Amino acid sequence: MTRLYDDPASFSEDMVSGFVAANPGYVREVRGGVVRARKARRGKVAVVTGGGSGHYPAFCGVVGNGFADGAVVGNIFTSPSAEDAYSVGKAADNGAGVVFSFGNYAGDNMNFGLAVERLERAGIRAHNVVVTDDVASAGAEDIAKRRGVVGDFVVFKVASAAAEEGYSFDEVVRVGEHANDRTRSLGVAFDGCTLPGSSEPLFEVPKGRMGLGLGIHGEPGVSEVDMPSAAELARTLVDGVLAEAPEVEGTPRVVAILNGLGATKYEELFVVWKTASRLLAEAGVQVVEQEVGELVTSLDMAGCSLTLTWLDPELERLYAAPADSPAYRRGSVTASEVDDQVVEEAEEVVEEATALAPEAGRRTSKAVVAALRAISDDLHEAEAELGRMDAVAGDGDHGRGMSRGSAAAVEAGAAAAKRGAGPAAVLVAAGDGWAAKAGGTSGALWGAGLRSFGDLLPDDRAVAAADLLAGAKAALAAVRRLGRAELGDKTLVDAMDPFVDELDAAVQDGQDGPQAWQRAAHEATAAAQRTAELTPRTGRARPLAERSVGTPDPGATSLAMALNQVAGVLTAGTESDAQEVK
Repeated sequence: MTRLYDDPASFSEDMVSGFVAANPGYVREVRGGVVRARKARRGKVAVVTGGGSGHYPAFCGVVGNGFADGAVVGNIFTSPSAEDAYSVGKAADNGAGVVFSFGNYAGDNMNFGLAVERLERAGIRAHNVVVTDDVASAGAEDIAKRRGVVGDFVVFKVASAAAEEGYSFDEVVRVGEHANDRTRSLGVAFDGCTLPGSSEPLFEVPKGRMGLGLGIHGEPGVSEVDMPSAAELARTLVDGVLAEAPEVEGTPRVVAILNGLGATKYEELFVVWKTASRLLAEAGVQVVEQEVGELVTSLDMAGCSLTLTWLDPELERLYAAPADSPAYRRGSVTASEVDDQVVEEAEEVVEEATALAPEAGRRTSKAVVAALRAISDDLHEAEAELGRMDAVAGDGDHGRGMSRGSAAAVEAGAAAAKRGAGPAAVLVAAGDGWAAKAGGTSGALWGAGLRSFGDLLPDDRAVAAADLLAGAKAALAAVRRLGRAELGDKTLVDAMDPFVDELDAAVQDGQDGPQAWQRAAHEATAAAQRTAELTPRTGRARPLAERSVGTPDPGATSLAMALNQVAGVLTAGTESDAQEVK
């Protein structure tokens, strides 16, 4: 159990602040994460790692000379927002571009992808190197769908060493991707992990059993087997990883990492490594570098994993290169930093155009804020249940992310409305706030959806049913474009698409805005319930797809809840909220 915290909702932020206070010679805090305390030399490619928190030493623990230039830190087991990734990337840039590297998860791909686009619009070259080392999460024919687990560490280390040596931007990308192509991992779990403030773990392994093929975000294994001895476990891990070995010439030379996931003691790992090292030698594999310990954890999860990277001379040299970071030190590093340089982060303030909207627009803005507040209250109440649903086959963070995101949307939207902004500007502010605080896939999708919906609301007159329909269609298009999900994938699209269709039908039937929205919201609720019959085809739940059958999709469920709260505001008809929405 994770026992030490002040406020579970601010656990990640509190952790980062404490980490910086403990390592002032290595890192400084910026919005969204940390960067080196002193910037590297001008012209060096910046390597920035990132992902959700709960994995220390990944990701912030490897920021330092010879290793990463920065780390983007999201909420627990939740991808950082695009805004946070952009902020850290911009702060880490040394004038030669930014290479982000992270594990292959939908939210990380989405948010780091958006950050790359934004950095490039700002004139900073950027690229993503995505890690796909988990052999249990997809077959050899679908390597691009595999999760990134402890292979993250190897890819980060190699790419960072290349950048430190002075490799060009394209060469840093090349060698990072090359390291990923030669890295394989397999993990097991003996018990689940517990989020701060929770009394129950995200999953449980039956007594006398072991989960095989776990993730690092609180996901259970893809299957269960009887609990083995240390020697038997070593054989399972070695055989499983070697079965996926890439083709290499001559005697295989590897980096081997036996990684503890948080609650498995070093002594236990050493007992496993005794047999694992022998089995690798018997298989004709030469271990030239080995790490036994905690490099990528999952809070207090009991379990371990084996990672092998098949080396060539370039990879071997780069992995062995010196590094000096808070959590990992190797050799003697010659600092590439700029001596005595004092780096101050310029706080970027982006003000939306908020010219005073006409009276009708300001009244609609009040209704928007009332709807956001109703959504936030409902999602906060349902946080634990949404988390439970998400933990069936995912990482259990959906409830917390939706609660944080919706609360931030209320704060940002209310501030914009107070300045006299129209509904479009209010929803832009709310969408940005939601995306920044929720993080993950859901945060990015809700941010894009709210922005797109707001773009279609008029400032100069009351909102008509046709405006609501146009906004809903635009939001659905944005969510589909960004998330690349279709009907039947078991995502929020499975509730959103039927909602838009029913709203369209209701408007065609001549119903006014509140009536049409309420009718469509009821259909969304029914559609969300029907997702229990579906098998997920995308996202973190995909590797454990069969386990989710019988449980509705949490994203579709939370969307339906939100749509029903909007219906309540629309039909209330009070002057303070939706009187002008007809």
